[in-house]
Amino acid sequence: MARSREKLKASPRTDFGSRSARRLRGEKLVPGVVYAGGEEARHFQAPEREVRTVLGAGQALFDLELDGSKAVPVVLKEQQLHPIKGNLQHIDLQEVKLDEAIQAEVAIELEGAEVAPGVKEGGVLEHVTREITVEALPTDIPERLTADVSAMQINDTVTLSAIAAPEGVKFVADDLDEITIATLSPPRVEEEPETTVEEEAELVGEEGEAPAAEEGGEEAEGGDSGDSGGE
Repeated sequence: MARSREKLKASPRTDFGSRSARRLRGEKLVPGVVYAGGEEARHFQAPEREVRTVLGAGQALFDLELDGSKAVPVVLKEQQLHPIKGNLQHIDLQEVKLDEAIQAEVAIELEGAEVAPGVKEGGVLEHVTREITVEALPTDIPERLTADVSAMQINDTVTLSAIAAPEGVKFVADDLDEITIATLSPPRVEEEPETTVEEEAELVGEEGEAPAAEEGGEEAEGGDSGDSGGE
């Protein structure tokens, strides 16, 4: 049974330039471009909330409907986010043919980290490669790939060769063993800062000054007492 695809409804965009783009973003609209092989690229705009909903569904392939025209299958080519706010600034889409293989980026998720022996011993699990390029028919591109790290011990490494490619999907890589997905390092030990010779000398000096001050105070008090007795 074929999966139902998400649909993004957008409208054509005729105004261009940075000023126009800022205006659209102020209206919570995202400017975008859809490419279609040798055909002329089409510019569009769509509500940011709807774009995030479609992209957040996790499907590599979805439909784009421009102003009521027939929906066409597309994949995300590139998205630009604001470096601080994180809101969408621009998206590029690529129109595809369902019977022709394409290349796409697919996210890699780690599974079983909480039960990995090395993690339980305090080791540090690092997710090194978070996405990989695959080649497949648009309808066969997986939403995500999963790497099982539940058996990882300290100093273990998981590479792309440990992930089985779904049927009809090929990893675009020369050597799967050369692509590190995750590593598990020994626990981090926080070292106490070393005290320099100068700092030690200052500490000794401060400790030695306190008794001298106290002795001086006692002599002064004794002198006052003597004077009082003389009177």
